[in-house]
Parts: sequence; C-alpha cells; structure tokens
Amino acid sequence: MKRYYFDLREGDEIFPDEEGLELSSLAKVQEEAARSLADMARDSVRSLGGGSHQLSIEVRDDSGPVLHLKFTFEVERRRH
Repeated sequence: MKRYYFDLREGDEIFPDEEGLELSSLAKVQEEAARSLADMARDSVRSLGGGSHQLSIEVRDDSGPVLHLKFTFEVERRRH
C-alpha cells in the first residue's frame, strides 16, 4: 500500500502531515480527505463569528500532489 499525506490548510495557515496514512486506493484517499474536511468544517463553524472561511486538504504521496479538496463557506449575520 502507498502512504499518503494529508496537509491541512485553514485560510493562510498550513499544517503539514508528517506521518501520513497507508491506503489501498485513490477512492479510499478521497474518502478519508472528504471525511477530514467535513470534520474541519464542522469545528470551524462552531468557532467562526462571521465572514468567510476557506479550508482545504492537499493530499500528496512520495511522488508529489495527488488530490486537492476545498471547502469555502460564509457566515452573514443579519442581527447582532
């Protein structure tokens, strides 16, 4: 099995994955990245006061980039 690294990006901050995961297929890689991105979005919504927010996961293997998932959302408060 190949080892894949899931680098997290929140706005301008990047959090590189130094350990990675061994996964058997690109479908499994995409599933893991999507699940992780959904978790990141859920956690961010809880702490976001307002404005837009961008999250992404950049997946790579030892040869380079493999997959890039992005999620952008905006909170517009109508009343304070």
